[in-house]
Amino acid sequence: MAAYLIAEIDVHNPELFEEYRKLVPATIAKHGGRYLVRGGAVDSLEGGWQPARIVVLEFPTLEQARKWYRSLDYAPALAIRLKASNGKSILVEGV
Repeated sequence: MAAYLIAEIDVHNPELFEEYRKLVPATIAKHGGRYLVRGGAVDSLEGGWQPARIVVLEFPTLEQARKWYRSLDYAPALAIRLKASNGKSILVEGV
């Protein structure tokens, strides 16, 4: 069953975040994932939620998504993202 990582990201260091953006796609692909949403315009429909940036990744399984997030491949990029931004993320199984 497919799994999705959904993240809300607030970038406070755009230059450093650019480094992250260059590193992360290869790590996602290596673990069978792909981008479904990567930034873009947000239209708040309910609840007043106004995220600055939304990212949605799809992985073949929840386990593959977890392995990517905890992988040595992603670790250097994650360290950069944590310095360049604040975020919230979840993993959810899909249909």
